[in-house]
Amino acid sequence: MDGAERLDLPTPCAGWDLGRLVAHMTGQNLGFAAAARGDGFEPRTWAEVPSTPAAFRASAAEVLAAFASEGAAERTWSILAGADQEVQVPGRTAIGFHFIDYVVHAWDVGVSLGRPPVFPRPLLDAVLPLALEVPATGPARSGPYAPFAPAVTAAADADPMDELLAYLGRDPEWKAPSPEGEGAR
Repeated sequence: MDGAERLDLPTPCAGWDLGRLVAHMTGQNLGFAAAARGDGFEPRTWAEVPSTPAAFRASAAEVLAAFASEGAAERTWSILAGADQEVQVPGRTAIGFHFIDYVVHAWDVGVSLGRPPVFPRPLLDAVLPLALEVPATGPARSGPYAPFAPAVTAAADADPMDELLAYLGRDPEWKAPSPEGEGAR
């Protein structure tokens, strides 16, 4: 992020500006870090946090340390699903959930700032199969706490990133509105 003055930029996430997206990302980092430590069901651990670069960086360091802790991937984690539903998942699965979310949200942030990221092919080869395990219908795609929008059609010649974005409900061609007020596509 370039600074607080950019937090009002639109994002591909319906209804969220960049500040709200970063607050969500910070809260998810803290929630998954808590889950890795065995305290992931408490709704307060998943709360959005004020959008500051420092808060995001601190949360990123915390989640990385928690994920790297001995046995984290092998333990069963309690995570919050929706507003108050506890779900038990293998740590490796929870880490995969967060991995998918962060690749897509990194793209959201980049395109919002006018700098779409280019991910290395091995990263895309790792994340795409995980994302394709997300059910195409049901609670993962609809409702107030759905983590993903319904899939959109990817171009026949879509690269892995565009395929990932389309499957998870993003328009790979999304562009931030121009300063002159043109709409996003």
